[in-house]
Amino acid sequence: MVLTAGSQKRILIKGGRVVNDDYSEKADVYIENGVIKQVGKDLQIPGGATIIDATDKLVMPGGLDVHTHFQLPFMGTVSVDDFFIGTRAALCGGTTTIIDFAIPSKRESPLVAYERWRDWADPKVCCDYSLHVAITSWNQQVKEDMEVLVKEKGVNSFKIYMAYKNDLMLTDSETIEVFQHCRDIGALAMVHAENGDVIDDLQKSVLDAGITGPEGHLLSRPESLEAEAAGRAITIGDIYGCPVYIVHVMSKSCADVVAAARAAGKVCFGEPIAASLGADGTHYYNGCWRHAAGFVLSPPLRADPTTPAYLMAGLANGSLSTVSTDNCTFSANQKAMGKDDFTKIPNGINGVEDRLAVVWTKGVVPGVLSENQFVAVTSTNSAKIFNLYPQKGRVAVGSDGDVIVWDPEVKRTISAATHHHAVDFNIFEGLEVQGQPIYVICRGELVVDESKLLMVKGSGKFLFCDANCGFVYSTLRRRAARPKGVDREPYTGPVVDTSAQ
Repeated sequence: MVLTAGSQKRILIKGGRVVNDDYSEKADVYIENGVIKQVGKDLQIPGGATIIDATDKLVMPGGLDVHTHFQLPFMGTVSVDDFFIGTRAALCGGTTTIIDFAIPSKRESPLVAYERWRDWADPKVCCDYSLHVAITSWNQQVKEDMEVLVKEKGVNSFKIYMAYKNDLMLTDSETIEVFQHCRDIGALAMVHAENGDVIDDLQKSVLDAGITGPEGHLLSRPESLEAEAAGRAITIGDIYGCPVYIVHVMSKSCADVVAAARAAGKVCFGEPIAASLGADGTHYYNGCWRHAAGFVLSPPLRADPTTPAYLMAGLANGSLSTVSTDNCTFSANQKAMGKDDFTKIPNGINGVEDRLAVVWTKGVVPGVLSENQFVAVTSTNSAKIFNLYPQKGRVAVGSDGDVIVWDPEVKRTISAATHHHAVDFNIFEGLEVQGQPIYVICRGELVVDESKLLMVKGSGKFLFCDANCGFVYSTLRRRAARPKGVDREPYTGPVVDTSAQ
């Protein structure tokens, strides 16, 4: 409970246990003017602060969801969570920073797309945010735009699609050039890993077999195609000295590819999402078309019901690095665009509000993750990978005042009737989860006070993400020595003359 309601610019959190990725301690936290000023016991603070009682609660850095798609124009419609509704839902769940994607249409300038996304987001966001930029075509102008985005616009990551043939997908030769340029400008390459050519063929085959429902989505995108593409992307990145971040790891086999690559010393990261940790692909066979269609995203959830636990184990052993959501919500009437053809169902699900609760319930409660690992995979690791640490992802002096007070015991049942999204469906409907934030502080302001929502539209700020992140590039730069030839005597023997043949 709030013991004393004082200045919103000064907040003292008393009596809780501070949980970071590397340690936990009982300590108070004092925040002033948006920055953590003190962490410890018996703090001496100015008068007039708002005092929050965190007895028996956990005090953790706010979550980072680095994979959202708010108000995304996609497949002929627009995702219904805009930048206000989406970031509000994020804050309700304990996420205080998001990174969305500016996605240019084919042959559109990435710089133009970036500016359009900024125009959409800046007036609406109620938490801090940044942008990745997708590369959907390749030419000299795109190459120059990437450099401007890195040097002047605060972008340090670019996404390529190995799927969505004839739309967003790049060829392997284009991917090689994008990765080389990412390396040269110090950016991280993010990859949607699926074999788009094979998927295109399988979709036709499944439709020809008379299968038009959501199960066709799963049948046409087997997990072997996810694993193959992930391995191909990581291999290309390794050869050209470019770090690779595999978005939405959805299958055991893809997780295995990432794990093997990391064990071999390749610089890559794997990102399961809340959906792949809290749901599975058996829903595609549900007798209700609307229910089945609500789970359609790419890559699809896998029908093997042991997949979520397998991915959680990957987070626990460090072979997978982060948990995001790919939050991209479409309501029933939008999903119905594909009622007669599964390839026309807009791809996307929710997750940004329920992410932390799902990971706590599926990971910490059964003893798979420690509370410190929970902080690592939902906050700190993302902050490190995208060069926002320790500004974000840590409760420490000098870090931003993005802090949540987490009740590890409280339980609730997830429902579309009570969530804060604009969408009319929730893929976690009926799931009882344990753990939730009872107070959320963003930029030093109390924005969630138990059941009261206090966030202000447009109050979030854009975060400049510097390139050449040491956490990502330090080992690669040391490996980048030019190859050396063998010093030998020149060959002086005969050489066959092919001109006369």
